[in-house]
Amino acid sequence: MTVVGDPRPRTATIAARLADALAVSPPPETGNDRSPSSPRWQGQSLAEGAAGVALLHGVRASSCHGDWDTADGWLTAAASEDLSAGSSAGLWFGAPALALALTAAAPPGRHQHAAQRLHAAVERLVERRLTAAHARIEAGERPVRAEFDLVRGLTGLGAYLAVRDPDSEQLRQILAYLVRLTEPVPATDTAGLAAPGWWTIDVPTTAPPGPFAGGHADLGMAHGIAGPLALLALTHRRGILVPGHTMALDWICRWLDVWRQDGPAGPWWPERITAHDLLAGRPTQPGPGRASWCYGTPGLARAQQLAAIALADPTRQQRAEDALIACLTNPAQLARFVDPAICHGWAGLVATVRCAATDARSHQVGSHLPGLVDQLLHSLDTAHGTGWRLTGLIDGSAGIAAVLHALMTDTGAVWETALLLDLPPALPAPRAGDSP
Repeated sequence: MTVVGDPRPRTATIAARLADALAVSPPPETGNDRSPSSPRWQGQSLAEGAAGVALLHGVRASSCHGDWDTADGWLTAAASEDLSAGSSAGLWFGAPALALALTAAAPPGRHQHAAQRLHAAVERLVERRLTAAHARIEAGERPVRAEFDLVRGLTGLGAYLAVRDPDSEQLRQILAYLVRLTEPVPATDTAGLAAPGWWTIDVPTTAPPGPFAGGHADLGMAHGIAGPLALLALTHRRGILVPGHTMALDWICRWLDVWRQDGPAGPWWPERITAHDLLAGRPTQPGPGRASWCYGTPGLARAQQLAAIALADPTRQQRAEDALIACLTNPAQLARFVDPAICHGWAGLVATVRCAATDARSHQVGSHLPGLVDQLLHSLDTAHGTGWRLTGLIDGSAGIAAVLHALMTDTGAVWETALLLDLPPALPAPRAGDSP
């Protein structure tokens, strides 16, 4: 890939253009449609809705590249419906999503009471989820991914607490649960072979149920074990430790070593391991998929890089970075991208590489950024030409603007925690008595 210079000067105008296109928050939805697909619910979504757009504008305002009133308008839009704190709530949706948005997008001195109330709601949600998870483990039952994953599970709630209240006992309780989740247990559905504690019983969306009848282990950042690995590594790096923390990091890394595949274009990991794969000792997936943050080599490499740094293991860190570099020079993986957004597209790859380059042992990782930015901007132009108009942080143009802003300012932000790519410095807790 050709390196054409520092990408930062080329991103400011486009980041501002994308943010300006999202300057005005939408009016409240009318009508009585409250089905799961209703646009009325998108306000409280980081992925597709107003909460994610508010995060973007908060980040820009805090760096003097935007204004707080714009962020405030999107926060109001995000809170216009009853916020979910039930089974569907998680870091990317509902009360936790808006709570995370408030940490970065609330204008100074405003919404402190609202932030405290939302934080209390998240604390109650965490308590319920932890109680259910430990009861499930005690009963010898298998989890669903939403129990522990980044998007809806305890890993995502732990990421929020690591930003909002890193000294909290609840964060340590989540980390202790994740340590327990890593303990291997025998499984009758895998002929008695030891399966990891995150071996799940749910079937991935749109996947045929047959191959997953015996359960599976998800490796991805969004829904699999790479998310817990990243949270355990980031908190360990900050000195937030629980008993068994280091052992859990080492165990997950060793498990990923078992399933690392060395192909002609470099190392890669399968998206999922089924019971058939476990019994055969090799994955059914024939080769690497797209180079995305959510399931591809980049997200897995970043999680393992973070773990290696936490474990003070330079050899493992170099192996993770070498896997990322090989991926970035493999046209077949890059050609699989279908959109410019964060979750499945170019923006997520750029964000992952930017964070990985900050910690990398050599300049080789960062040297790919200019070419990747070119690919992102080309993909963005192409997507707009086809009518692509998604606005959210994870799946839309707000996320692309956030990535370009990070490149422009060479700084991280709270939104990167929603991907577990990094943790920002701890934020001051809201004070009682401030304006509502």
